[in-house]
Amino acid sequence: MKIVSLEKLVSEDIINMVIKVLKHGGLVVFPSDTVYGLLVDATNNAAVSKLIEFKNRPPGKPISVFVCDLTMSDKIVRIGNRQRQIIKTLLPGPFTLILNSKGKVSPLLESESKTLGIRLPDYDPVLRLVSNFGRPITATSANLSGRSPHYSVGSLLKGLPKNKQRLIDLVVDGGKLPRNKPSTIIDLVAPKIKILRQGEIVFRNKKNYLTKTSGQTRKLGAFILGRYLNEAKKKPLIFIIEGEMGVGKTILVKGMGDYFDIKNIISPSYVISYEYDVKDDLIRKLIHFDLYNLQEEGELKDLGIENCLKKHNLLCFEWGEKIGTLCKVLKGKGKIVYIKMKYLGEKEREITITD
Repeated sequence: MKIVSLEKLVSEDIINMVIKVLKHGGLVVFPSDTVYGLLVDATNNAAVSKLIEFKNRPPGKPISVFVCDLTMSDKIVRIGNRQRQIIKTLLPGPFTLILNSKGKVSPLLESESKTLGIRLPDYDPVLRLVSNFGRPITATSANLSGRSPHYSVGSLLKGLPKNKQRLIDLVVDGGKLPRNKPSTIIDLVAPKIKILRQGEIVFRNKKNYLTKTSGQTRKLGAFILGRYLNEAKKKPLIFIIEGEMGVGKTILVKGMGDYFDIKNIISPSYVISYEYDVKDDLIRKLIHFDLYNLQEEGELKDLGIENCLKKHNLLCFEWGEKIGTLCKVLKGKGKIVYIKMKYLGEKEREITITD
């Protein structure tokens, strides 16, 4: 087992060293955006068997893979249009997305139902490594099955049995990693999106979430939209968002815009509403309302909101507390999703959904 420091060697030298080991079927410990991981060539059965032996992993338990971009993902998993949009909004990031496998990787990595988890991390060393290697690489944490993940090489090697150490060909020491949680695992194969494991964005349940950064809040906005998008087939989809100043209401709406690759969403505080054209099978327009400066409920009638209540329209209302009796009209003509946002601390937000 060889140990090298990511800080002391030029990263390109490290990447070339790792690739050489992977090409020979070796097992590598490498840092990631979450925890230290175990890397092998995902297309090499012998290498994957070695990894499974190291982890004491039960037979049939799937292992995810790192990819470097959507093009590589397309080669190994089946991606529908709706799944593709979710992937583009959540990744890169700390998510593992479950999709139907095309059988291009070792079958030892797939589930019994032939699904495969893919990871596109927001971590340049891993992305460069996978890109230069040209094939997917395993993305599993560097711990024995059932044990806690490791955030330092010292923690990993401490108490690791000699027979396990002998299975490792190379350790890349990236120092002590931030104590991020392992990735959130999301099943995109099921008819409805399922959360299989909590990660940095905490899914307390299907309708209650915690975020700690604006980036997490933004990605959550895209995720929430994806859950309800099919409702727009028959009626307008309406999000009514409540919360104090600065809690992240506009950030959440920006995340919904990201789903459709709309990058210019701003808070329409002074004009009350902005309208964005959308090129999507289910949504034609995103109409963003900010009711902060609304003085009287009667002003809402002047906005012509009822003219917006058409199927294939997405309406997002910030400061939904001011929507008043118009809510009855919206309920009668659209699918309403209420979102309440509040601070739990200086950085932590709780986001609760009611539909």
